[in-house]
Amino acid sequence: MKVSDDNKNSEADHQHKSPGKPGILKIMQSIFAGAIGVQSDKRRQEDFSSHSPLPYIVAGVLFTATFVIGLIIIVKLVLASQ
Repeated sequence: MKVSDDNKNSEADHQHKSPGKPGILKIMQSIFAGAIGVQSDKRRQEDFSSHSPLPYIVAGVLFTATFVIGLIIIVKLVLASQ
């Protein structure tokens, strides 16, 4: 019984430690939320407290490029159908 209590305490301590490397899903969620303007202050603080801004910069550039290319393709398809 004592061992399980120790595991619970160590899991609780692990959850309260400073954030480590963000996962790909967390980065994508932050990029999408920031792009449409619904990013929460809590998530923004978590993003800025991560060790490196590089994953967010790369994901943001890729998202922006994909978005712009998607818009260009949609416009060309619409204009070609007229």
